[in-house]
Order: sequence, then C-alpha cells, then structure tokens
Amino acid sequence: MNHIKKIAAQLLEHDLDAMLITSKSGERYALGFHGEGLLLVTRDGAQYSTDGRYIEAAREQLPGLDICLTTTKQGHMAFAKEYVEAKGLKHVGFESGAMTVDAHLRYSKELPCTLVPAQKLLDGLRASKDEGELSLMRRAQQITDEAFKAILNYIRPGMTEREIAARLVYELLSRGGERVSFDPIVAAGPNGSRPHAVPGDRTVEKGMFITMDFGCKVGGYCSDMTRTVALGHPTEEMEAVYNAVLAAQKAGISAARAGITGREIDAAGRNVLEAAGYGAYFSHGFGHSLGVDIHEGPSASSREERIMPVGAVISAEPGVYIPGTLGVRIEDVLILNENGCENITRSPKDLIVL
Repeated sequence: MNHIKKIAAQLLEHDLDAMLITSKSGERYALGFHGEGLLLVTRDGAQYSTDGRYIEAAREQLPGLDICLTTTKQGHMAFAKEYVEAKGLKHVGFESGAMTVDAHLRYSKELPCTLVPAQKLLDGLRASKDEGELSLMRRAQQITDEAFKAILNYIRPGMTEREIAARLVYELLSRGGERVSFDPIVAAGPNGSRPHAVPGDRTVEKGMFITMDFGCKVGGYCSDMTRTVALGHPTEEMEAVYNAVLAAQKAGISAARAGITGREIDAAGRNVLEAAGYGAYFSHGFGHSLGVDIHEGPSASSREERIMPVGAVISAEPGVYIPGTLGVRIEDVLILNENGCENITRSPKDLIVL
C-alpha cells in the first residue's frame, strides 16, 4: 500500500513540480515502506533511492518504482540532483515540519531547484485515512485489546511498574505487533498524576490505581489505548474521579464527528470535568490524531480550529491528575465520519478491580 498517486495528484494544487520526502514517517506514508531513503514524487512518476541494507526489500515491495542503489561513490543527493535535472523540476516541495535547518541548507545548495515548504500537502492527506490504512489500524487496536486482557491476569501486588511495562511489550509483540507505538506508560498510585510517567521501581499495592497507556504498530500504523484499573477495593474518591473521567470520555465520543473542529470535541468532554469540579486537573487535550505517527494532526484540543475530515482517526483520552495523590485516564481510538464516529477499541471501560 502506497500513496504516491495521492501525493502526485496534489502537486498542481500546491504549484509544485515535485515533492521531496526524507522523513521516516513521510517515507512510510508515501511508500508503505521504510528504508532510510530519499523519495521524489513528480506529477507523473517517482524516484526512490536507498542503500544496500534495504535494496532487496525495496525492489520486492515497490514494483514499478524507479529505485536507485546508493553507494559510497553515488549517494542520495547525487541521484536526486540527476532526477531534478532530467525532469526539469523547478519548484520542489519539502517536509518543512520535519527537515532540519542543516538538511535544508544542504539540499538547497546541492539541488538545482527552488525548495518550497509543503508540510501541509502531506499533513492534509494523512489527516484522512483510507480503507487500507484503517484496516491496519483496526488490527493494531485488536492486538492492543488482546494485550490488555492478558495483562489483567498478570498483575500482582509487589510487581514494579517496569515489570508490567515489559510484559505489555511482550504481549503486544507476541500477538503480531511489529513494534510498540511508543514506550508504554505504567503509573501506579501517586505516579498516576503524571500523564507521561516513566515506569520505574514503584511497586503496585492494594488500594492503588494503575494507569497503563500502550499500543503497537501493524504495517507501520499505530494503535493507542489507556486503561486505569484498581488493585484492591477503591476509595470513594477514587471511584468519584474515575466516574467523572468516564463520563467526560463518553460525552466527547458522543460529540465526535467529521465536519466540526477539534475544539468542539474537546469542549464536550472538558465541560463534564469542569462541572464535576475536576477541570483544573485536566491538563491536556481530549485527544490527538494518530496514524503512521502516534501524534498527528488535527487534534481534539482546546486550541484546534481545523475541521475534522471524514476518515480522521483520533484518540479519546480525558484524564484527571491530582498531584501527589492519583491519576485516571481512559483512552479509546475513534474513526470519524459525517454522522459520528466508530470506536475501534473494544476493551471494557467500567472500573476494573483486580
């Protein structure tokens, strides 16, 4: 699965002769392949260069594409320069959101063309997933659901956050995940007040919440899920916070659809937490887009004014984080359509007590 034709079809609209793609995620989106290479997409073709580590796989997986083998004598830049000259390319877009200043200086010096910032071209295409992409994301999410079910049978008092995180990685990869979407978050007790806590040596004990945020990749596409469970009987405060977060998530999911802004989706969930008295403890957006990268755009945040397109895939993850005390986050993944959304996360959300 590649998106070269989609990229080529957008070039005229952006007044470009070609698009230069050099980032890992851009390459994966464009080709459905990653070989640490350089891709030039024109209105009627494409050239891809890679080295000996990936050349066999590239030629096998990218039939019909002009593929060049780089060597110590002829690198990516040399092939790109030849292609630009041969095709008479004058205005070439580049990934302005991903390319470093040093890289831009180098490409500008070596390539006989004008480099034009064109991050919006790729971002616009990646915001709306096609059926091939959605199929991969559904599979990744299914594996993540299965891993969650398995981890519930593994957790015992006295285990460390680090041990649980390691087991999550095993459960994801053993079920078909290619790699994790990101390093898993496991936060026990007061560590739960840190949304991006790093798993450490804190042991999980009865009376604690355990927040687990994890996901895997299938075909280069991410899944993402968070569940907060209680180890032993929860206190009234713990139940109150959990129920408020769950109500906020359900409200945001009910509001989520294509054709509205991310800000509107965020507000639907945020208003519930504010009414419950927890608004000050919700420190991030309701959700983010995901795909090749775990964080893409547009987001479902209070600052997002862009309209959500049909086919956008976003997380739904409100949370409450009370410093030094506890934290709760519940996260699903949604596919937006004109009439609402499809929730592709199947794991239960009512509070689980282990």
